[in-house]
Amino acid sequence: MYLIHFGLRELPFTLTPNTSFYLGLESHNEALAVLLTALKTGEGFIKVVGEVGTGKTLMCRKLLNEIPEHFVTAYIPNPYLKPDELRRAVAVELGAKQAQSISAELLTQRIQQRLLELHVRGHSVVLILDEAQALPSESLEALRLFTNLETETRKLLQVVLFAQPELDERLAEKAFRQLKQRITFSYKLRAMNAREVDYYIQHRLQVAGHKGPNLFSRSLATKVANVSDGIPRLVNIICHKMLMLGYGEGSYKLTNKHLNRAIQDTEGLQQKAPRKFYLISLLIATVLAGLYFSSNIFGMLV
Repeated sequence: MYLIHFGLRELPFTLTPNTSFYLGLESHNEALAVLLTALKTGEGFIKVVGEVGTGKTLMCRKLLNEIPEHFVTAYIPNPYLKPDELRRAVAVELGAKQAQSISAELLTQRIQQRLLELHVRGHSVVLILDEAQALPSESLEALRLFTNLETETRKLLQVVLFAQPELDERLAEKAFRQLKQRITFSYKLRAMNAREVDYYIQHRLQVAGHKGPNLFSRSLATKVANVSDGIPRLVNIICHKMLMLGYGEGSYKLTNKHLNRAIQDTEGLQQKAPRKFYLISLLIATVLAGLYFSSNIFGMLV
């Protein structure tokens, strides 16, 4: 691999969410602030929505690392679960007694008992679900019923949903209006702009141990931003392939050639580059046609 070639300790552009590479971009800092503030209120659902690859899972793990100590967390990374499976997963995460073996009918009762125990000990409990758009409809309703568990002064359970925009489409349906009303805080992650992509690339290289000359010029980073639409996951894929290509050629500086080859090798991006080249070719053809037409007119006049 290219680690030694570029003077790196580890791969800087992996797809695995790694909080050591977390960069406090404006959008992510705002989302984290919203989450931590909302959790202090102790009520309702909290929702963070973002397109595929915008860093929802990384944000989710960052929240798990940053959450105050008095919180007990139940984290479910894959919520494609039927209602009974969801209840059992929550019970297991909360450490409810015999959660794996008791009947489905007793699960809710055992969860409530466990929540009350934690409340008496001064703990707040938050259920965090990643990829929440995958929840079956019946499980969304079961999730709403979880938040009915409360004392006279506060909810016993808060729920944080990390999801793709499809969740918003589902919540717009009449059947989910009760759940939608319980979402007290919401935030939408945005893609990075060109300046942030440049900062993002340099940050990840530095965290990975790079100390040499700049591998990605600002103009090259801007082109990466344009072709990736500022989606962190796509930026990672493109930059990783560019480093591999540079290493393969023995080059220590990356160029447009490496970018174009990375684009051609990346599913879903190939159509962007050909269009750009088509427009350039069309412009060149138009200029040449204009010159040819002008020369013919000049010849006729002479």
